[in-house]
Amino acid sequence: MRVELQANAEEDLSNMVDKIHEFITNCNGEQIRFAPDLFADLCHLMTERLISTGQAIKGIVILKKAICKIQLFESQLTSIHADLCQLCLLSKCMKPALELLDTDVTGIGSELGGNNDSKHFLLYYYYGGMIYTAMKNYERALYFFEVVVTVPAVVVSHIMLEAYKKYILVSLILHGKVIPLPKYTSQVVSRFLKPLSAPYHELATSQNSLAKHREVFVRDKNLGLVNQIIGVGFTFALHGIALYVSVFCPMTRGSRLIPELRARMIGLVVLSSMYKKNIQRLTKTFLTLSLSDVASRVQLPGPAEAEAYILNMIEDGEIYANINQKDGMVVFLDSPEKYASPETLSVLEQQMAACTKLHQHVQEMDEQIQVNPQFVKKSAGSHDEDMPGTSQNSKTTYSM
Repeated sequence: MRVELQANAEEDLSNMVDKIHEFITNCNGEQIRFAPDLFADLCHLMTERLISTGQAIKGIVILKKAICKIQLFESQLTSIHADLCQLCLLSKCMKPALELLDTDVTGIGSELGGNNDSKHFLLYYYYGGMIYTAMKNYERALYFFEVVVTVPAVVVSHIMLEAYKKYILVSLILHGKVIPLPKYTSQVVSRFLKPLSAPYHELATSQNSLAKHREVFVRDKNLGLVNQIIGVGFTFALHGIALYVSVFCPMTRGSRLIPELRARMIGLVVLSSMYKKNIQRLTKTFLTLSLSDVASRVQLPGPAEAEAYILNMIEDGEIYANINQKDGMVVFLDSPEKYASPETLSVLEQQMAACTKLHQHVQEMDEQIQVNPQFVKKSAGSHDEDMPGTSQNSKTTYSM
């Protein structure tokens, strides 16, 4: 069937996809698992053909069934996951992929081995991060991009580089700064990825870097990603909106200035997110501040801009505060939530159940590692090296 799919012309692709759909629907999952590599290769090839012909949406249902057939349990990751996420992205149909992405991975499929194991693993988390970004779930997106960047590696791949660039953008939008990577990140990341992503790091410190490196952002095709995250800071960018209203004006459509204006909008959004985070930090330190003090500490142009930011943050539930416009003072308040409502208790129960389930998974994985032959052999070898006189080259001598 794989050979037939390769040989078929474009006009016969629909018939071939129907045959594959019927095969995947009616095949026996236990038998498929005896040849997972061939089954996965068939799905990869079908994905490539559908993408090349602009029919990505046709393969979503088929690949979801294929994943169910090859999986041993629900939280097992297969190489077909990456294909499904790619099709969902191209067809702009995210919901089927979210059902899989929301399930934390606790196992790896047997077909994820050989030369392409890291490729499909990285692509799954890279595409997953893009899907979460499109859905404005920035915390989850940041985690997925972090997984790609922190995978143990001796060399970096282009997938890791692109994920790191998006990690910087999402981190700036979510936290107002670039969150440092964990300590277990491979040294090659700081050695190679950071210098290659210098224009993105400059976004955290300088808005002028957008005009300076506009060609880099356009070449990397990250403007589409940024269009998904503009809404995070757009409300807070009141002091600069008038400059960018022309982007949506019919007179400017098709103009050469639009990419530059969009690039400058990225910087405005990043700065707005930084202002928001700085104001939130003030609520943890002060009970009362004047609007002028808020503007100076947050580095806003003046009290009017500070008042506008605070009002919008209060409306969106970001902070709790009262503004005395007569005196120009801001009083920061504690959250009115008493955490005694049924909704809060329900959320707490769900989180406790998730923690309990995670603890069980960790225990099971620990037990599997302890009986793994490779782990036992390595542990025994290190134990022998620590014991004196057990080396093969050592010779026993006796004194007379």
